[in-house]
Amino acid sequence: MSAPDRQTLETLARTAAGALTALKSLQRADGHWCAELEGDSILQSEYLLMKWVLGQERAPMADGRDGPATLAKIVTYLRSQQRPDGGWGQYPGSAVDLSATVKAYFCLKLHGDSPDAPHMQKARAVIRGMGGAEGCNSFTNFYLAALGQISWNAVPAIPPEVVWLPRWFYFHMDRMSAWSRTMILPLAIVATLQPTRRLGAGQGIDELFVSERDRHRLKMRRSTPAFWRVFFKAVDATLKAVGRLVGTGPRRPAIRRAYDWILARASQDAPAPTEGLGAIFPPMVYIQVVFHALGVRRDDPLVQRAERDLDAFFIEERDPVLGSTIHIQPCFSPVWDTGIASYALTDCGLTSASEPALARASEWLRSREVRWTGDWAANVRPGTRPAGWFFEYRNAWYPDVDDTVMVAMALKRAGGTENEAAARRAIEWVFAMQCDDGGWAAFDRSSSHQVYEYVPFADHNAMQDPSCHDITGRTLECMSWLGHGIDNPAIARAVEYVKSHQEPEGCFYGRWGVNYIYGTWQAVIGPIRCGVPRTEPWIQRAGAWIKSVQKPDGSFGESANSYEDRALMGTGPSTASQTAWAAMVLQEVYGPNDPDLWRALRWLAGTQLSVADSVDRRLNPDGDPPGSWVETEFTGTGFPKVFYLRYHMYRLYFPLMAIGRVLAAHGITVQEASAGHVRGRAGREPELAR
Repeated sequence: MSAPDRQTLETLARTAAGALTALKSLQRADGHWCAELEGDSILQSEYLLMKWVLGQERAPMADGRDGPATLAKIVTYLRSQQRPDGGWGQYPGSAVDLSATVKAYFCLKLHGDSPDAPHMQKARAVIRGMGGAEGCNSFTNFYLAALGQISWNAVPAIPPEVVWLPRWFYFHMDRMSAWSRTMILPLAIVATLQPTRRLGAGQGIDELFVSERDRHRLKMRRSTPAFWRVFFKAVDATLKAVGRLVGTGPRRPAIRRAYDWILARASQDAPAPTEGLGAIFPPMVYIQVVFHALGVRRDDPLVQRAERDLDAFFIEERDPVLGSTIHIQPCFSPVWDTGIASYALTDCGLTSASEPALARASEWLRSREVRWTGDWAANVRPGTRPAGWFFEYRNAWYPDVDDTVMVAMALKRAGGTENEAAARRAIEWVFAMQCDDGGWAAFDRSSSHQVYEYVPFADHNAMQDPSCHDITGRTLECMSWLGHGIDNPAIARAVEYVKSHQEPEGCFYGRWGVNYIYGTWQAVIGPIRCGVPRTEPWIQRAGAWIKSVQKPDGSFGESANSYEDRALMGTGPSTASQTAWAAMVLQEVYGPNDPDLWRALRWLAGTQLSVADSVDRRLNPDGDPPGSWVETEFTGTGFPKVFYLRYHMYRLYFPLMAIGRVLAAHGITVQEASAGHVRGRAGREPELAR
């Protein structure tokens, strides 16, 4: 294939230089990056419902701010998220989500919106048209029961005694996903103590229920096999009957043990600092309800800290139409953002020695290295040394493989003795985390237990943390930078694991990003870097699929609707992040002169924000700096079919990464481009790949 012309290379070099400038402008003073992490409406609605469960809807905030005024700003934002059809959804373009719509309606009514208002009538019609509020998921039902809208009989029983189960027992905490552990024990305490607030007349949501009988009965998902529906209904009924018989007195020791487990993992004390239980929104909400249920006073330092940690997720903005609003993040993403931004800088040919921004980022990342033995240790060989990184600012109990490999390969490539040592410690830990099937999971060395997904409180479809090929593929990419290849038996097993999950069309499912474009990007680059020939049929099928979903203008886009309907795989609005992922696949499979690769890069160059674009909020609603891209779509995945994410920096560092790789293949560093050392700017001709 012929090389791109020099004019195209010059344009791309300018694009990369602009993106590099934009990325560096967003770096914090101490060296890290942390962009907004956006979720859906349930973050606002569940926070508001929590305040009503706690009886704090009129109380001051933990920091002394006016409570009702603060909640009013959250309500304003929640109201603005209602769609024209009357419902609330998981992402732009999604179907209506029943549970999200019920919670939003309930919040608006509690905060004074009349049920007769047109927007409330539309929401009510949507809810009843979908079968009524009795169809809400189990996590929503905890809030509804705590506010007296349904019976606790409709809420799954979660016995706190699970904290005592022996490790040989089939259901054990160590076999659950890390995020499930931090949610289940708080919910177990709440489900056992059943704190219930009775609302005033006219505040309830009776009008949202279609069947009074079903309103107060436990419901099982239709997707659960019939045998397991019967089995778990019987188990649930037995647990509730025993609970009613013995009362809460004899269960207090189990509640106390569960509470101690929770407090240990919510600690801010060295050597295992954590900012909030699990450092993510759901357990940080549930722990406040636990404090309430156990009678812990609000002025207790534990409660005050829990409130401050959660309220730190607020983002307050001034909208010209709505006025002041507050929306809530599900967590912070500093290690993730800093790791990927650093890796993008190294793809541009930069090192810690040559680029101060990368040196500061590397130092910040090293300061967050985990040296604490957390829950993961229960599933690995004894004596495994702790290492790695978590996702958030502080969450030492739960380092994860995905963040660890991203940071490790960024540090390795950044150069320097300390960076190298940290990366090698991390890889030693990652090898110990490899699962028996050859793949890697997010947080634990785990195995799949399908029955876990059938328990009544597992309707977020993520009770477990099994291996997945997207994390495995990224891990292989990291391993390649640390000198490990296909001749290593562990690497060979991982490659076979990835291959075994290829879809018939040639693509790969995306567990942690949307969706088949993401999954394919993650699945193929690591194996190739580890020595799998790009000519292998399965690699070529993956590349051919990527080409098959490229749009005429060169871009790529895929909606999360593809999780619901496989026929939609690879289709959706064009995005900068997904175009960058696809471009990296094309380069890896077909080389840096592939014409379809260059069509994708030209689209990125043509859609980059100029200085004029960046100041126009109609074109640039998020106020990104010039050199970035506009991307309003959700391209991150939390729980498929349940919760999705919009990472506000994906639209910048992934395009820079893709462009940097291509320029490097043509002998151009982005640092040179930034200095104008490319023909057309300073007269030097680029060295084209031979």
